[in-house]
Amino acid sequence: MRHIASLLLIASFALPALAETPSRDLELGLAKSLQAVRENRLDVALNEVDSLLKLNPNFKLAQLVRGDLLLARSKPIGDFGAAPNAPRDRVQDLREEANARLQRVQQQQPIAVPKYLWQLSPKQRYAVVVDTSKSTLYLYENVKGEPRYVADFYISVGKKGSDKAIEGDQKTPLGVYFVNQHLTKDKLTDFYGSGAYPISYPNEWDKRLGRNGHGIWLHGTPSDTYSRPPLASNGCVVLNNDDLTHLGSHIQVGVTPVIITRKMDWMADDDLSERDALLKSIEQWRNDWSSRDTESYLSHYAKDFSTGSVTLPAFAQQKRLVNSGKTWIKVKLSDLSVFPYPNQPDMVVVNFEQDYESNNLSNRMHKRQYWMKRDGRWQIVYEGAA
Repeated sequence: MRHIASLLLIASFALPALAETPSRDLELGLAKSLQAVRENRLDVALNEVDSLLKLNPNFKLAQLVRGDLLLARSKPIGDFGAAPNAPRDRVQDLREEANARLQRVQQQQPIAVPKYLWQLSPKQRYAVVVDTSKSTLYLYENVKGEPRYVADFYISVGKKGSDKAIEGDQKTPLGVYFVNQHLTKDKLTDFYGSGAYPISYPNEWDKRLGRNGHGIWLHGTPSDTYSRPPLASNGCVVLNNDDLTHLGSHIQVGVTPVIITRKMDWMADDDLSERDALLKSIEQWRNDWSSRDTESYLSHYAKDFSTGSVTLPAFAQQKRLVNSGKTWIKVKLSDLSVFPYPNQPDMVVVNFEQDYESNNLSNRMHKRQYWMKRDGRWQIVYEGAA
C-alpha cells in the first residue's frame, strides 16, 4: 500500500473545522480511511470505505481503495490501484482525485477575502470564486457589503486545464462571468446530472481577445457517477449532484458572479487602496458627464477604448454631438459591483445601474465597464450594456 500511504503525507490529519456541505463528510471519511491504512489498521480502513460506499455506491475512488484493501488481505500491495488489469489511465485519474481531496481536507477555512471581490452590489446575495489549481469552488455571502465565506466544494475542470482560448480546446476559461440561465434536470440528458447553470463565456474581454467557444456551464454528474477526476470536463466546472443542488439554492440567475482563476489570491491592503482610487475615478467620470464637461468626461476613456463595435474616435464624436444639445444632465449610479480580472493585471470589471436624465431624454440601463490602470491612472477600455 505504498502509494496510498504516500498520499497521507499530504495531510496532517489535525482535521480543520470547515463549513458543512453534502460532500464534506465524504472527504473526511476518505481521509480517515487512508489514515487507518497508514497506521496499518486495514480492517478499520475497510469499514470506513464501506460506510462511504453505502452512502455513495458510485464513488469510484472509494471503490478503488476498497479493492486495494481486499487485495491486501492476500498479498502485499506496492501501489495504488493494484488490482490486476486495472486501466492505468483510470487509476491515474483516481490518484489525482485522491490528491485533490486530501489537500482540500488539509486546508483551513478561509479567513481572508478573495482579491477578486472588491465590491459586491447589494443585489448580489452571493458570489462564486473557482480556483482551478485546487479543484475547489468557493461560495461567499454578501453580508452588509462584505464577502463572508459560506462553503467550498470539490470540482472538476477542463481536461487540458484552464485559460480557454478556442472552441474545442478542452480548457476552462479564466475571467469574470455571470450565471445567465438555469437548466433543470428534465431539460437535459443524464450526462449533466441534477442540472446546469450556463455562464457568460465568452464575455466582452474574451471576444476582444478573439477567444471563442460556447457552452461553459456549472453542472452535475451522470446518475452512475458520484464525482469526476480534477481534469475531466470539456471546459465546464463540474460538481457532484448533491453539491450542485446545494450551490444552486444560492445562485441568482443574471446576478451571481462566477470568477474563475488559476490560483486564488487574497485581499491585501494594497488592494483596498487601489479599490478606493478606482471608486474615486468612477465618481469623477460620473461628475464630469453630469457637468457637461465633455472633454474631461472623454479623458476617462483609453485610446484603445471600444464598445465592441465602436472605437474611441467615433464614440467621442457622437458624445460631443449629443452633449452640445443638452442644457442639463443628471447621472446617478447604483448597485455598483467591482471585480478585479483574473490573469489580467490592473483590470477590473465594473457593473452598475445607470439613471440618466437630461432636458430631452431619460433612460435607465444596466451598464458594464472594464477599467484598466495605465501609467498610474484608471481608464475605461470597454463600455456597454450588460
